[in-house]
Amino acid sequence: MSNGTVTSTREYTIPGVHVTDRTLTVPLDWSRPDDGRTISLFVRELVDPTRRADDLPLLVFLQGGPGGKGPRPTGPDGWVGAALERFRVVLLDQRGTGRSTAVRAGALTALGSAEAQAEHLTRFRADSIVADAEHVRKTVYGARRWSTLGQSYGGFLTLTYLSRAPEGVSASYVTGGLAGLTASAEDVYRRTQPRVVAKNALCRERYPDDVDRVARIADRLATGDVRLPGGDVLTVERFQTLGMAFGMGPGFERVHWIVDEAFDDDAPDDLTDTFLAEVEAATGFATNPMYAVLHESIYAQSGTGATAWAAQRVRDDDASFDADARPLLFTGEMIYPWMFEQVSALRPFRAAAEALAARTGWDDLYDLDVLARNEVPLEAAVYHDDMFVDAGLSLETAAHVGNARTWVTNEFEHDGLRLGDVFPRLLARMDARGGARP
Repeated sequence: MSNGTVTSTREYTIPGVHVTDRTLTVPLDWSRPDDGRTISLFVRELVDPTRRADDLPLLVFLQGGPGGKGPRPTGPDGWVGAALERFRVVLLDQRGTGRSTAVRAGALTALGSAEAQAEHLTRFRADSIVADAEHVRKTVYGARRWSTLGQSYGGFLTLTYLSRAPEGVSASYVTGGLAGLTASAEDVYRRTQPRVVAKNALCRERYPDDVDRVARIADRLATGDVRLPGGDVLTVERFQTLGMAFGMGPGFERVHWIVDEAFDDDAPDDLTDTFLAEVEAATGFATNPMYAVLHESIYAQSGTGATAWAAQRVRDDDASFDADARPLLFTGEMIYPWMFEQVSALRPFRAAAEALAARTGWDDLYDLDVLARNEVPLEAAVYHDDMFVDAGLSLETAAHVGNARTWVTNEFEHDGLRLGDVFPRLLARMDARGGARP
């Protein structure tokens, strides 16, 4: 292996996994790599300790998000354990997250105007992440082809990868992440909003006693001056965002157990400290503000125009999500402009988020002609009831991408990779069709 721009390397073993951590220096702007601006990129490699010297095929994990750092392994569990049976696994902290020069509020605001901040953040989209991955493949791994595993937004990254550097990929696996190739943010939300309504109905059916309790909570919040432990005022709108969990397997349960402890019998009009702390943790974005800041921009391309707070426009057209509607509906994987005022962790990013929402002239993330001619074998799990990524758009994309095959299932929600046996099934499907490209 060539060290190239690797600036640090550290090795250690946790139970069942040998780990190598590397830090590299990469350009901030891959379109102008010599302009002197650089960031650090953190890469973690995992391998079965008994096979650490073996010449194993490579699998790079493309994390969900946007704004998601790579998984922090605790052992050979779940999909990681399945992958370690045959691969050397590479985990990237996507630029701007984790140990890859994380975007912090202070450093961003120091750049000056909202437009300057937004311009900086455009360097943290899928095209730049793919360029980072290609640099790692060439610099650390001698330009060997590797397989990709893309979860959720990682599937969006996969399509950008296959558009821009398919020569680096031997096979691709996608779980709940085939993006609509030309869909705008508004297109996506108009398709997913009815599914959010359906998830709410299912949750009420499972926990009918919660309907009145949720209404009591909303009525109390509507009177005002309910503060979270960190000082934010808890509004009905913020309370509704707990519904983002409904897209995950145990999501109904997560929300139910928060709501279940909202009131004490001896103080029926006061919301408990336990409830407030759990709502703050679930809705605060303290550990991943980039998820909110970049969220709608992942759909922006040359033909979409400005995203212009698409989720809010869709919500405004549906009175069933009003804060005073009963039963109160929880919202889904949507980011709204008021969050950048109500959520303290997001306030420093408000100007940049507004500038991103107004931005036009985006670059395309997908090359439809290249994808139509794609030769990299692609196996994708499409979750029929996915609340985050519309199955219809996913199937349209799969029909356009050459050598792509889909497994449509309603056995799992959006977190099937983490909670189920999705990855082993995709591996078996790939093996049955002849495996990865050499």
